[in-house]
Amino acid sequence: MTGKKSITIFGATGSVGGSTLSLIREHPDSFTPHALTAHRDYQGLAKLALEFKPAHAVIADEAFYTPLSEALAGTGIRVAAGAQALIDIAAQKVDLIVAAIVGVAGLAPVWKAVEAGQTIALANKEALVSAGHLIMPAARKSGANLLPIDSEHNAIFQCLRHESHEHIERIILTASGGPFREMTLAEMQQVTIEQALQHPNWSMGPKITIDSATMMNKGLELIEAAWLFDEGAKKLDAIIHPQSTLHGLVGFKDGSWLAHLGIADMRVPISYALGWPERLAWQAQPLDFSSALTLDFAPVDETKFPCFQLAKQVMAGVPEQAIILNAANEVAVAKFLNGDIGFCDIAGHVRATLEAGDYGIIADSFEAILALDREIRQR
Repeated sequence: MTGKKSITIFGATGSVGGSTLSLIREHPDSFTPHALTAHRDYQGLAKLALEFKPAHAVIADEAFYTPLSEALAGTGIRVAAGAQALIDIAAQKVDLIVAAIVGVAGLAPVWKAVEAGQTIALANKEALVSAGHLIMPAARKSGANLLPIDSEHNAIFQCLRHESHEHIERIILTASGGPFREMTLAEMQQVTIEQALQHPNWSMGPKITIDSATMMNKGLELIEAAWLFDEGAKKLDAIIHPQSTLHGLVGFKDGSWLAHLGIADMRVPISYALGWPERLAWQAQPLDFSSALTLDFAPVDETKFPCFQLAKQVMAGVPEQAIILNAANEVAVAKFLNGDIGFCDIAGHVRATLEAGDYGIIADSFEAILALDREIRQR
């Protein structure tokens, strides 16, 4: 990799943003942060801005514009706030955009970055879940590059880099199974918020951690993979792999399989995107093959994890169903985290929303997608 890459990080104070900045911290001569953004954590954003000195610092919640401005007064860093400010930053040309805003809130900046023909390291799966039918054609038109940095999608991306789509037979994502894979259905009825937030392998934000526990996360990843890799639902599936060592598999028509192995560290797929089309000169903790390496696999129990089943059903349907699924799940997870519903009620809320019928909105534009999303949340 030659020269400094300019980088904008959406969601700089989150787990993906933090992992990205830790790699940039190790390679100060390779990267120049152009803009850092956060939702409400103006103190965390100010601290990062003072360290990395980007040209721009943007806080999504306008209520925190003044304290952020005061914290960065005299630094020369331009401070902005609000949804439109995020969109404006996404359009400013850089070498790489890291899209790590959680939920549908990250859709608008991703959409603008795609329209601007940017190279995007994509951690926001909801962008493709809700708008893959629009984003992928727009990316082909603008020349935008989408580099997945979810560990599973990044694994498949690497396995397919020099392969022809006509030879692909299967694409399989792996799932740890979350903290409840060995519980019975009856035991899962008593799960607490604290238990659900304890992921056995990964350190993530609360929303994605709950999605991992219900396995909705893996269902959303299948929908995302269908758009990323331009493959139909029949070729895509997921399996339980509790060690989180093997992240993705691709099967070919000649009987061959390619698999990607690596440690459970988000910096591994992020470093691949940072260095792309080369690899970043970074030394991760290696897998230890000098001792026995156990790789266990099992099918997903869709009776215990109905959220996964719902997502698989939606994957084969129309785009509006995926928008409804995603919005309903975000609301249900928020209700669970607030203590309003039980863990096993999340799937029931999502199913009821899907079965409510036609919402009268066709998702044929970015505005229509947001309108349908708002309709679901209001109901």
